[in-house]
Amino acid sequence: MTLLPDIKSTKVNLLGYDLAHMKAFFTEIGEKPFRAVQVLKWIHQFGADDFTQMSNVSQSLRNRLSDIAEIRAPEIVAEQKASDGTIKWLMRLDGGNSIETVFIPEDNRGTLCVSSQVGCALDCGFCSTAKQGFNRNLTSAEIIAQLWVANRALNPLAQLKDEAQSKHGKVQDSKNRVITNVVLMGMGEPLLNFDNVVEAIHLMLEDHAYGLSKRRVTISTAGVVPALKRLREECDVSLAISLHAPNDAIRNKIVPLNKKYPIKELLEACQYYFSGDTKKKQFTIEYVMLAGINDSEKNARELASLLKKLPCKINLIPFNPFPDSDFDCSKMQTINRFKDILYKAGYVAVIRKTRGDDIDAACGQLAGKVKDKSRRIKLDKMN
Repeated sequence: MTLLPDIKSTKVNLLGYDLAHMKAFFTEIGEKPFRAVQVLKWIHQFGADDFTQMSNVSQSLRNRLSDIAEIRAPEIVAEQKASDGTIKWLMRLDGGNSIETVFIPEDNRGTLCVSSQVGCALDCGFCSTAKQGFNRNLTSAEIIAQLWVANRALNPLAQLKDEAQSKHGKVQDSKNRVITNVVLMGMGEPLLNFDNVVEAIHLMLEDHAYGLSKRRVTISTAGVVPALKRLREECDVSLAISLHAPNDAIRNKIVPLNKKYPIKELLEACQYYFSGDTKKKQFTIEYVMLAGINDSEKNARELASLLKKLPCKINLIPFNPFPDSDFDCSKMQTINRFKDILYKAGYVAVIRKTRGDDIDAACGQLAGKVKDKSRRIKLDKMN
């Protein structure tokens, strides 16, 4: 399949091309593959959005690239900053949809929460994104653009360097990065947009792009089992499982995907993902605390038994309210008791600190602006 756009169509957006696709692109237009490395560095390390800025690329090639390609990211239409320093951007996509991206600063790291779909089709009742319906998958360019845009906005050192620096390959020192971690925990289910998510992650890990460690990129999934098994073979990153229940009866009610892939199948897929690899160490279990739903002492003991011998840690997430939600957050006394039971059972269990809730940037609150095309994806089509 050709990587060049049709003459009558828009220019090809190179922002989402990983190294393999970039090499294929330059080979197709009759250029040497090493051009792919040059352009990747300019786009992702120097933050270039114009081919004329690429001073170590010949003038003729710059002109040609300007004719057939572009470097185009979504437009930031709103930026909000919370009292705790969390920043949320609303980015407008083609077609009138919008997505939200969140940066969470901490003392020793900065985490960017990235969206993978416009809306979400999984209909988890405790998630504001789910209430927006579903429109489409994001392209690889739209996914990586969230990191590209945030990197430029947060750190002037990531901006375009002068020609003398660029010719010597000097780029931002990785030790001084503002964004140290990326989590695909924003709008959407990443594993339902598998190919585009994986290509974007390849760019996050690529030494000629962002050079992030595999342990610092995390995919969060509600449990699309076939894609989870495929992920092990194609993209070795950290994993977070949105479990939220200790048994199928509860999870069927709050995570409808469980009716397709019940807990037993999901945990077996997790074991497969980590099998034969001691470097992955452990995955994270995400567990939102819903008053009277999944927060009893019995639920805690059941969860401890369910996860026995699995290499995991547990994040207990206080439910973040949103308009028209049908749930209440568990009382802090209840959450602490739940945590203590897990701790005594031998688990690393932490209560996630709510960040950015005063700007609706906390876990489960991202909404964006979605033109709902299809309220839900039929579960029998997820294979």
